[in-house]
Amino acid sequence: MSARIFQPTRTATQSGVGKSKNWVLEFESSTASKIDPLMGWTSSDDTQAQVKLAFKDKASAIRYAEKHGIKAIVTVPNKRKPIIRNGGYAENFATSRKVVWTH
Repeated sequence: MSARIFQPTRTATQSGVGKSKNWVLEFESSTASKIDPLMGWTSSDDTQAQVKLAFKDKASAIRYAEKHGIKAIVTVPNKRKPIIRNGGYAENFATSRKVVWTH
């Protein structure tokens, strides 16, 4: 049984980082998924692939995997540098702008 430990990224539709601070242990699927001929949905006999465990930090996720004999691959996230401008969003509407701001 193998799994991967990673820190999820924020969703593309949200600007916050709400669910991206925890670490996740996700089991890899051991069997290939099949396509249902009637509905076209994908299905699998592997129930472990549906399991995702959340942990507060990377160390506790690794300890859990070692305790239960799970071979885990740890993926370290690439942290993005925050984009912070001096004036922030209000800079777009400043009266002291040197360049006219239009759409």
